[in-house]
Amino acid sequence: MVVVGVQTGSASADAQREAGATALVLTGTQRAAAIQEAQSAAAGTAKAIGLSGQEKLVVRDVVKDADGTVHTRYERTYQGLPVLGGDLVVHQKKNGARSTTKATEARIAVASTTPAVAAATAKQSAVAAADAEGATASSARKVIWAASGKPVLAWETVVGGLQHDGTPSELHVITDATTGKELHSFEAIETGVGNTQYSGQVTLGTAPSYSLTDTARGGHKTYDLKGATSGTGTLFTNSTDVWGNGLASNRETAAADAHYGAAVTWDFYKNELGRNGIRGDGVAAYSRVHYGNAYVNAFWSDQCFCMTYGDGAGNAKPLTSLDVAGHEMTHGLTASTAGLRYSRESGGLNEATSDILGTAVEFYANNSSDTGDYLIGEKIDIRGNGTPLRYMDKPSKDGNSADYWSSSLGRLDVHYSSGPANHFFYLLSEGSGTKTLNGVTYNSPTYDGSTVTGIGRAAAYKIWYKALSTYMTSSTNYAGARTATLSAATDLYGAGSAEYNAVNAAWKAVNVN
Repeated sequence: MVVVGVQTGSASADAQREAGATALVLTGTQRAAAIQEAQSAAAGTAKAIGLSGQEKLVVRDVVKDADGTVHTRYERTYQGLPVLGGDLVVHQKKNGARSTTKATEARIAVASTTPAVAAATAKQSAVAAADAEGATASSARKVIWAASGKPVLAWETVVGGLQHDGTPSELHVITDATTGKELHSFEAIETGVGNTQYSGQVTLGTAPSYSLTDTARGGHKTYDLKGATSGTGTLFTNSTDVWGNGLASNRETAAADAHYGAAVTWDFYKNELGRNGIRGDGVAAYSRVHYGNAYVNAFWSDQCFCMTYGDGAGNAKPLTSLDVAGHEMTHGLTASTAGLRYSRESGGLNEATSDILGTAVEFYANNSSDTGDYLIGEKIDIRGNGTPLRYMDKPSKDGNSADYWSSSLGRLDVHYSSGPANHFFYLLSEGSGTKTLNGVTYNSPTYDGSTVTGIGRAAAYKIWYKALSTYMTSSTNYAGARTATLSAATDLYGAGSAEYNAVNAAWKAVNVN
């Protein structure tokens, strides 16, 4: 349609109407005062809009428009019970005209508020119905269910656990308090979709406002540094809950990889190591991507309590792969536990701890686009020739790392003095000799030609973590790491156990006696 003429004054009239409908920005104090004022008048409002004497209104939010219209959002109760599906909004214009928007037009009333089905029974059936790993229900509350049809007395049970992809679950199950029948269920944990470069399409924890804020995992946030090398950057936000397109040219792609890696690492710590976040306090670190220009590295900083990722050579291979994310977060874990000093042998053990637990995170993710392996940084092509950054089965394959301990080990860069510990972990997990796992063939030798039988990856990383968190100190060297892991194996599996003996054998196989 081609506009050939505009009526005089219509544009300004449209602008005035738009301005009148625009919500005013209220400060926290102003919003609190508006809510308090509305709550004081709630009884009169309930009567004015025709609610029964057994119903009450509880103010949840107040929005004020520029033209003086006030929109007040309420929850409703019936005989003191929350009415799910009974929420409503009262719109009142400056001239006093009032209208109401209700979630349900049904009259709220039930024959009795005494349940025939006990709360414990409702909880039991809710847990049984939940399709979640480790499902548990902490409580059930009595409610009026009014969201679908005739209002009924019901129990609302919240079932926790893990969804199959590792996402925390907060399943709300509504059970009829008279018949015991399940009326409704819904998942309260909202997730987004990330199209990552390395891990394919994954589920991301995001805020309802579509920002890369993982509200289920300590509030972890992912920021865009936009080439800067200082500051926090800008929080990634979006108009939808789809992030990136799998290509490095899309700035959100690296953010999706980093955000996903942080989530999987958080879940691994919690579910496998029993640790609530890096510091164990339930507070997340944050991630910064697009650091500098063609920066070929990633790092952890205790000062900012954050992970930072460069975009790699030519800004084409961001260092945000899953094992790198796990590696960087684990530096924070080490700082919060043993505090291994970042030099000489303790520095090598520090780096090895990040490689070990970063590898464990990659296996834990069970992601078909980035299957678990004992190769470090195999996705990021940091050398430009398609080879991994490090190899755990035979560290010397990278051309710099040591396979075995020697008295000169401490003179190597910490990324290379990590070799014997990485080799120890591989041997403890999988054993010596040739083996193919997830399409990768390994052939791990031993210093003394001995044969080592592995005890499995999970037992190996639990021993390492136990040693790190309870026995290692800032100055632990390789001999001290041997003692610490033997103590951990004793604690976990018993002195003289197969696991204890395997720890001893694996250290001997890398020349730590």
